[in-house]
Amino acid sequence: MIKAAVLGATGYTGTELMRLLSAHPDAELALVSSESHAGKKVSDIHPQFKGQVDLSLDQMQVSRIPGSIDLVFCAMPHGKSAAAGAALLKKGFRVIDLSADFRLKRPGLYNRWYALDHPHPELLDGAVYGLPELYGQDVKDAELVANPGCYPTGVILGLAPLLKHKLADLKSIIIDAKSGVSGAGRAPKQPFHFPECTENFKAYRVASHQHTPEIEQELGRLAGGDLQVTFTPHLVPMVRGILCTTYIELKGPENEEELYSLYKSFYSCSPFVRICEPPALPETRFVRGSNYCDLAFKLDSRTNRLIIISAIDNLVKGASGQAVQNMNMMFGLPEERGLGQLAV
Repeated sequence: MIKAAVLGATGYTGTELMRLLSAHPDAELALVSSESHAGKKVSDIHPQFKGQVDLSLDQMQVSRIPGSIDLVFCAMPHGKSAAAGAALLKKGFRVIDLSADFRLKRPGLYNRWYALDHPHPELLDGAVYGLPELYGQDVKDAELVANPGCYPTGVILGLAPLLKHKLADLKSIIIDAKSGVSGAGRAPKQPFHFPECTENFKAYRVASHQHTPEIEQELGRLAGGDLQVTFTPHLVPMVRGILCTTYIELKGPENEEELYSLYKSFYSCSPFVRICEPPALPETRFVRGSNYCDLAFKLDSRTNRLIIISAIDNLVKGASGQAVQNMNMMFGLPEERGLGQLAV
């Protein structure tokens, strides 16, 4: 059994981790922490765990984590995981970090996009970007996995086959993405308060969203060079789910049948990427609560643009489910182990 610890267990991603790990046949949830609820039982904060996860929440202190723990999930906010991750690695723990603290390779980007100076830039090169469909071999031997962001997961999986095969104009990428409100985290904030969100639809952080450099970094890595994208996120009045619509000009192939074959072949060994058969299109309700990413596309022959649509659950494939998928690969298990849940 893999003995796992979850730091920051009472936030949305931490709660999803506990839900998935408590039902995992090869994992034991051995330690959970919370800065705001230390000393209370998990079920005091989240009653759905009563009788299933009766652990008490510890203060987040790396020095108190026993050496018997095999893996530590850091589900803390951006800016708080870097120091904890460094201390955990120093003590010999393997780490999966769900914040953005180890995703970007260039330290200067943290100051620009997250308004912080990275305290451990020496760890960035060694952190494996944990998108299993693309970097599964690297994940297997990793000591530190940087779990991808939710928007980048949907965008990158949608574009990867085209960029890898040099079939797209890199100057033409436009991403129109919509997320449920849980993507903003559990801490109350006025723009995400129910009366502010319900019966409303809005763009936010236009041309300034913090996932932009992550998307550009990983798409550039696939394409073999630097690139820039236009990325506009929107807030949808629903709890969870992300739908990304990406527009890109093609260099070829010129028909949907060839593109469909390309995508099916590229993801033939990826159990959580489902290519919708035309004319079906992804919808968030078909992935809600699951670790699947549904993909589809439509070629606009009039403009030679490909319209790619992807749907994920932002808390599962966009966060905690993907983290468990990475855990499976790190410990030699089938990547789908414990993640077979269908959409709710």
